Amino acid sequence: MVDWNLAVATAQRLTRPGPEVSRDEARAIVAELREHAQASETHVRAFTRMFGDAEPSPHGTPVLIVDRPGWVKANVAGFREVMKPLLGKMQARRPGGASGLVLGTVGGKVTGVEVGMLLSFLSSRVLGQYETFAPPTRELPAGPVKLGPGQAKAGRLLLVAPNIVHVERELDVDPHDFRLWVCLHEETHRTQFSAVPWLRDHIEGEIQSFLGETELDPSTVIERVREAVQSFAGGGNANADGEADDGRSLVDLVQTPTQREILARMTAVMSLLEGHADYVMDGVGPQVVGTVAEIREKFTQRRASGAGRLDQALRKLLGLDAKMRQYRDGERFVRAVVDEVGMDGFNRVWTSPNTLPTKAEIAKPAEWVTRVHNRGE
Repeated sequence: MVDWNLAVATAQRLTRPGPEVSRDEARAIVAELREHAQASETHVRAFTRMFGDAEPSPHGTPVLIVDRPGWVKANVAGFREVMKPLLGKMQARRPGGASGLVLGTVGGKVTGVEVGMLLSFLSSRVLGQYETFAPPTRELPAGPVKLGPGQAKAGRLLLVAPNIVHVERELDVDPHDFRLWVCLHEETHRTQFSAVPWLRDHIEGEIQSFLGETELDPSTVIERVREAVQSFAGGGNANADGEADDGRSLVDLVQTPTQREILARMTAVMSLLEGHADYVMDGVGPQVVGTVAEIREKFTQRRASGAGRLDQALRKLLGLDAKMRQYRDGERFVRAVVDEVGMDGFNRVWTSPNTLPTKAEIAKPAEWVTRVHNRGE
C-alpha cells in the first residue's frame, strides 16, 4: 500500500544539498557532535535527576550522525514499523483479483511519492531526533545486526549534521556552543525514554489506537478532506493559528471524535517531552554553553519568524505550527511545576501514564500539581 523504496528515492531526489563544507571540516563536525552527545549524557542526567541518586548505566543506544538522505532512510524505516498494523488492515480490505493488484500498485506508488515529498520538506529542518520506533534490524558499519527484544525498543539518537551547520551559520552564533546546545536537547529525549521504561510502549499504544480508528472507506475520507479544505480556505473562518473558528485545526477536521481524544492526549505528552527538553537545554546551558543566552534569543526569534508564505502554509498543513506551540507551552508547564515542587516533585510525572499531564493541565500546571501531589486535601 506504500512503495517505501519510491518514497526514499523521491525524497532523495527532491532534498536540497546541505551547506558546503570540506571533507576535513565534515570529519571534524561529526567528531565534535559525537563528543558533545557523550558529554550531554552526564549533564542531562545530573540536572534532571531522572535516575535519582543511582549510578545510571550507559544508554546502550547508538548515536548516529547523519546527512539529509540518511535522515530520510531512518524515518522511512521507522514509518514502516509503526504503520505495519494499519497497512495490514488496509491490505485485508483491498479488493481481490487483478483490480485489487492494480489498485495496490498504483496506490502504493502515489502514496510513496507523497511520503517522499513530505520527508524531503522535513529533511532540511530537523536538527536532531530520538528515533523511538527504530526497526529491530539496523544497518551498522559492520553490517546488519539483529538486536534482542529489549534492544529492539531502545531507540537511537540521530543528529543531522548539515542542518545543524546551516542553522548555526544562519543565526551567526558560536558553532561549538550551538552544537552542544542542540545535543543537550536531543540527549534529554534519549534520557526520557531510557529512564522511563513504559513511555515508549505507552506512546506506541496511543499511535496504534489512533491508526486503528482510521476511516478506511474512501468516500468518507474524501468527504472529510473536502470539509477540511473548505473550512481552511474560508479565510475569515480561521484564527491566527490557522485553526477553524470552532477551535479545530485542518488536521482535526479529518479525524473521528475518538481520534481527537487520542490526539489531545498525545499533544499533552509531546508538549511535556519537548518542553522538558527545552527546559533542560536552557537549564544546563549556563554551566557549559558560554553563549547560551545569545543562542536562545536568536533561535526563539527564528522559530517565531518562520519563512515565506509557501513555507508557512506547509507548516500549518503539516501541523508544524502546533509543534512550535508544544515547545512553548510544554516549557512553561515544566518551569511552573519545578518552581512549585522542585525537580524531584516534577519527576513524579514519569511515574505512570496516569501521572502524565492532560492537555488542560499543560495550560494550567497548578491543576496537575493539585492532582498528582494531592494539594488541597
